[in-house]
This record gives sequence, structure tokens and C-alpha cells, in this order.
Amino acid sequence: SCVPATRFEHSGCVMDARDMIKLVNEPGVLGMGEMMNVPGVIYNSAEVQKKLDLFLSLGRVIDGHAPCVRGKELAAYVASGIDTDHESISWDEAKEKLRNGLAVLVREGSASRNLTAILRGVIDEGVDVSSLAFCTDDKHLADIRREGTIRHCVQMAIELGMEPVRALRLATINAARIYGLRRVGAVAPGWQADLVVFDNLQSLTPQAVFHKGVDALKACEKITPVTSNASLQGSVKPAAFDADTFALSHFADDREYPVITMLPGEIFTEKSTIMGKDIASALEKGDVHLIAVLERHHGTGNVGLGLLRGYGLKDGAVATTVAHDSHNLIVIGTGSEAMNAAAKELVRVQGGYTLVKGTEVIDTLPLNICGLMSSAPAEELIGSLDEIVAKAHAQGVSDGIDPFISLSFMALPVIPKLRITDMGMFDTEKFEFIK
Repeated sequence: SCVPATRFEHSGCVMDARDMIKLVNEPGVLGMGEMMNVPGVIYNSAEVQKKLDLFLSLGRVIDGHAPCVRGKELAAYVASGIDTDHESISWDEAKEKLRNGLAVLVREGSASRNLTAILRGVIDEGVDVSSLAFCTDDKHLADIRREGTIRHCVQMAIELGMEPVRALRLATINAARIYGLRRVGAVAPGWQADLVVFDNLQSLTPQAVFHKGVDALKACEKITPVTSNASLQGSVKPAAFDADTFALSHFADDREYPVITMLPGEIFTEKSTIMGKDIASALEKGDVHLIAVLERHHGTGNVGLGLLRGYGLKDGAVATTVAHDSHNLIVIGTGSEAMNAAAKELVRVQGGYTLVKGTEVIDTLPLNICGLMSSAPAEELIGSLDEIVAKAHAQGVSDGIDPFISLSFMALPVIPKLRITDMGMFDTEKFEFIK
């Protein structure tokens, strides 16, 4: 519902209320996806209000996105009619949102792992769980295959000490009620027969799955993969660039520069600073990395260049065209030549993930559909994804940092505290660029 998420970046298109009117009555549309433009809600932006009013008038659920929003600002955000939030990173934050009437979706994804912190508080204080449900919010296909999605959340809750049936409530009837799904989420006469049969309530190993009373495994045998058409390809079109685009000469010795500081297991960041004269030695030591965002849809030539700490990569670069929510081209590296090589590789394959060592491309995972998705079979894609992630960690990417999903969030200017877009370094707490 927020493309672009803010007016401080450039995206492939702009999704406004008029566009949403065309979609609101499509089958399967339950409501509006996460409203990320928090200032637009709190300060009553006319365009944001049109979107909210459209779904409020239909009585549809509205998903929120309110990281670190507390106090009066949280009250204003909730008063706008928003129903849910999935951005809490602590029990204290989640509890305040519950008290303000939001349903809290407890997140456990690839880059954001918040379930343990929140559910420990829920269990310790014995609170009612009717306004809690689970979510993943960005989870690699490989992690889904390895761990599962919502079942993994249920298992974690049980291991933390939550009674199994209570944990299953978060995965079933709670989610159905939060999203207004009638007669879904329970085993009862007249309710939709969506059933997962487990061998026990501890390990939760599934024995069978039914959807509307039909064996889901047998139904899946009839699914025919859809191949993408040409209109969904060839979308990585940045303006011309070279190694000078990423050069240290863009930084003056006598100026202080902001540094995005990544946190293991989180998509939130902290702020730090560095003097321009110290950047070269910090790069050499691996204390900081260069990070750039290149507008890739319309060839505008917009490039945001900044600094990042905590990623850990050694002697090379990583790049991705999965970059929420405008999905421009993000590249991080230890030097301009490596970054240039990585960015050019993604233009060559028209999007995906790539890893460079020195200036040599070590591995690339093409995402040929809009630079975001792959038409490769799942098993092939999972193997390729596992391989490139392992190679990135072997090249120094820190534990607790997903080499690609964590990186993709560095360009999302609605999550505290510091981000970068194709327009520059952005302070999400002040909602302004850092000059």
C-alpha cells in the first residue's frame, strides 16, 4: 500500500488510492497491506487518508507498520483505524501496542527474529493472547524449507514454555479473527475444514494437511507452474555508472559523516559517525563499508552513497535488487572497483543477488522476474540460495546478519534509525535527509 514507502526515494511506479480502488474487490483481498508511512498517518496526509478511508468505508482490516512508535504518536496511529502491527522488537513495545488496541503479529523471519523476546514477556506475565498471532515477514525460501513458517513459530513458543494449545491459537483462530475470516481457524461443525494433523503436540510433525476438506498434498500435484512473460523481465535499467560512482573522493576529509550500524538478528539500525579523513583506514580495517543505492527503474542517475558498519564482508562486494519497497539496486563493498563489478553483474543478469571477491564475481543468483523472483524450480533455487549465502558468510559477513535480506532493509526509510535511499542518507526519526 506504500509504493514508494515515502517521498524520499524513487520507485518503479507510484501506488495511489485511485490504483487501489481497482483492486479492492479482487477475490482474496482482505484489506490493506502494511501502512508504512507513519508520518503520513500521524500528520494526516491527504493521500494517505484517502487510502485509509477507502478500506475503512468497506470495513476491511488495515495492516500497520509502526516500528518504535510509542506514546501519543502510537495513539494517533491507532486512532486512524489501523488494526495490526508486526514491528515490535521487545515485549515492552508489543505490550504498549496491545494496550492501545492493536493486534500484535509476533515476527520470526530470516533477518528479524523477535519471537523469543516478545513471548517470554507474554508467558512470564500470563497475559491474554487473543490479540496475538504469528508472522514471518521476509523469510528466505531456503529458511522456509529448513525451519518451516508458522509451525516453526508454534514450536518455538512451546519450547519457551507456552502451553501447546495456547500456542496453536496464535497460529489458527487468532489470525482468522484478526483478519475477519468467518468460520475459519477452528475444528467445528460448519467451519471450513482446514486441518493439520500432527502426531503429537510437542514435536508437531505433520502427518496430513487438508484444505477445505481436500488432501492438500494430492491437490498440489495438479498445480501447473506459470512462466513469466517478457513484460516482467528487463527491469534493471540504472543510468550509466562506473567505479567513480562509488569512489572515496565523494567524502571530504574535514567533514563528519553518518554511519548506518547494523544489529545482529534485527532490521533496526543505530547511528554512528566517522570523520572523512578516517574513512579510508576504517575501510581497510573492515570497520566500515561503503553502501550505495542506484535507482534502477527509469535510468534517472540517482545514486545515494553512504557508510555502513556491522556487515563484516572482507575484500569484495555484495549487491541485490531486492530492496524494500522501491527495489532499487543496493550494493555494499570494501572498495569502489568491487562495488562497480557487483552492480554491473546484476545489470547483466537483470537482477538478483551477487557476491564479488576482489573484482571477480564469485557467485550470482539471478532473479529474472522483475529482479525479485525466480522462475527456477524451488529445489534448484534453494540449493543456489544456500550456496551463495554460505559463500558470503565465508567471506566475512557477520553471524546474525543475513547477507541479502538484512541488506535489502537498509534502503527502507521507515524503520529506525538510519537508512539510505537513491536520494541519500536518511534519518528516519527526524524524517529528513542528512546533509
